[in-house]
Amino acid sequence: MGTRTLALTVTLTLGLLAPAAPAAAADPLELEGRGFGHGIGLSQHGAQRAAGQGVGWKEIVRTYYPGARLGKVGGAVDVLVSADDDGDTRVLARSGLTLTKVGTTKRWSLQRLDRRAKQWRVRADDRGRSVLQARRGGGGWRTSKRFGGDAEFSGTGPITLVTPEGRTDYRGRLRSASADDSGTDRDTVNRVSLEDYLRGVVPQEVPALWDPDAVRAQAVAARTYAAFERGEPLASHYEICDTDRCQVYGGASAEHPASDDAIRATRKKVLVKGGEPIFAQFSASNGGYSVAGPFDYLPAREDPWDPFTWSRRISVSDLETAFDTVGDYEGIEVVERDGRGAFGGRVVRVTVTGSEGSSTVSGDTFRIRLGLPSTLLREVP
Repeated sequence: MGTRTLALTVTLTLGLLAPAAPAAAADPLELEGRGFGHGIGLSQHGAQRAAGQGVGWKEIVRTYYPGARLGKVGGAVDVLVSADDDGDTRVLARSGLTLTKVGTTKRWSLQRLDRRAKQWRVRADDRGRSVLQARRGGGGWRTSKRFGGDAEFSGTGPITLVTPEGRTDYRGRLRSASADDSGTDRDTVNRVSLEDYLRGVVPQEVPALWDPDAVRAQAVAARTYAAFERGEPLASHYEICDTDRCQVYGGASAEHPASDDAIRATRKKVLVKGGEPIFAQFSASNGGYSVAGPFDYLPAREDPWDPFTWSRRISVSDLETAFDTVGDYEGIEVVERDGRGAFGGRVVRVTVTGSEGSSTVSGDTFRIRLGLPSTLLREVP
């Protein structure tokens, strides 16, 4: 009896001293979703599917922008070249290239100034004056002209701009534009006709070899967007940017014959309301239900043309990095949806829970932190 009691005591004691079994590690987060981008206005994937079903570009744009009608615009647009961020505007030398003092009739033939030049640049001196310099081969820069005010390069055919990221051809004019009153801070701005601008935008936004009516619909939306932005310029020295903050623009280097055809087929066509170009937002996909924009021609509505779906597997380490205040990741809970579309709608608020607490964020914050295509999503059951 005493022996059995001792054995039981030892067993109990050892049991109390043994470490607790570790908690089971959380599984990676498996998500499925629909849509890509903000989902406002024209859906590019929806337009492509509609065109494949025989829907023409006019019906496509009227469906995505209800209440707007077709009109016409022309003119030029001033585009910030964001990759040229080193303060000068540098181009390759070629015949027919000229430099103009902006706002005047003063113009110089660069070939006459220096026939041996391989590159030209305009930069600002410490007094805000434009300094024109030439470089022959790999040597240093030689100053040719110095004058007050901004300056721009022009010529027949595209001009090759040299930036810290490489070389890109642009149609129209390339301006060394003052970004402030002092004139010492300069940006490179491409002043180009609206139609030539589109040639560098449309194939950047959709594949040029998509169905022609889908590409034409994109051309009308992009032209309208740019025309609207001219009335709401981003800065005093340019109207629109060249990144996805506005529309992606790659200059003449991005042009494609098929998208050029779509631009010609819709020449000068824009969507208007009240006689003015509308804010023609667009995204890659709305996932079957568009998101309401800031105007009545950008409604939230079901889209039978857009079937785009996606899936993602998010590792525990990525979740813990994205939500570093919750400790060891345990799970998520969707707190609120907007009620429109699949899964009960887009995620409005979501809570991420871990060993040290939880974090409730907006659906957009959740999407951005995890690099997800959209907020129209759910955890895979």
